[in-house]
Amino acid sequence: MPDVLRPGLTLVLVGTAPSRISAAARAYYANPGNRFWRTLHEVGLTPDLLLPQEYPRLPEFGIGLTDVAKRHSGVDAALPTGAWAPDELRAKLRAHQPRLVAFTSKRGAAETLGVPTGRLPYGQQTRTLEGCELWVLPSTSPLGQTHFQLAPWQALAARVHELRGNPGAPDTVPAS
Repeated sequence: MPDVLRPGLTLVLVGTAPSRISAAARAYYANPGNRFWRTLHEVGLTPDLLLPQEYPRLPEFGIGLTDVAKRHSGVDAALPTGAWAPDELRAKLRAHQPRLVAFTSKRGAAETLGVPTGRLPYGQQTRTLEGCELWVLPSTSPLGQTHFQLAPWQALAARVHELRGNPGAPDTVPAS
C-alpha cells in the first residue's frame, strides 16, 4: 500500500500492516467488517463517509496514512519479527512533520516505541514521537471488536479540530 503522506498534515494515522483483504483490494482498511472509515466519519474527521478506495482523498482533510510494517500484509499476530520497521516510520515522520501521529492499534505502537501493549493506555500519550504529539487508538479491525472504544477516537478528533482552530466540525485543508 502506498503511503499517503505530505508535509503540512495535521494527523498521520499509523496502522500495522494491511489485512490480506486490503492488500488484495489495494485500499486501506478495505475489510467490510473494519470500522475505520465509519469511525473517521462518525467522530468528524471526515465530512463524508469515504469508501476504502477513496483513501487518497484523506490529505484533503489534513490526514495521512502509513503502516509500521509496510512490506507485509496479514493479521498482526502472523507478522514475522522482521516485519516491523519503526526506524522507517520515524524517518517518515521527521520528513513530513505532522502535528499528531496516532497508532490505530496498540501492537503497532508497542513495536515502534519498544513498550509492552499492556503499558500503553488509549488516548494521548505523555511522550512525543519525532516531535509529533502521540496517540494510541483502539483497533477498528473486526478481530478487535470486543475491545473497540469510540471515546479515544472522539478525543483525537476534538484535538485535531482544536489544532485547526475549528473545534466544532471537520474542515478541509487546501491542497498544496
